[in-house]
Amino acid sequence: MNKLLKIAADAAERAYAPYSKFHVGAALLAESGEIFTGCNVENASYGLSNCAERTAVFKAVSEGVQTFTAIAIAVPGGGSPCGACRQVLNEFNPRLKIYLGDEKGRLVRETTLDVLLPDAFGPENLG
Repeated sequence: MNKLLKIAADAAERAYAPYSKFHVGAALLAESGEIFTGCNVENASYGLSNCAERTAVFKAVSEGVQTFTAIAIAVPGGGSPCGACRQVLNEFNPRLKIYLGDEKGRLVRETTLDVLLPDAFGPENLG
């Protein structure tokens, strides 16, 4: 967990956040032990920005990995993932372990995705 939080904090340093100045990093742990990082990437057209958590997931999936056990998120003050990120993470593991850390990679809170996103909509709700 500490290693994952440190990797997330390092990823936050690469964030492209010229508008919000809010740097976020994520480190997604695959079942295989691989770690995929992500940072937030802002855009002048704000709706086209992407969060660190989704960047990490999309990076992993694009590399052929779809099973995850944990994610560490480094956020100033130790904040929680947004709703869109919670929904994307739910697609792959509704019980994902989540380590919320501050900008220095220190643990602020540990939880699971099903606690952060109760009554989630997922693949099981289709058809």
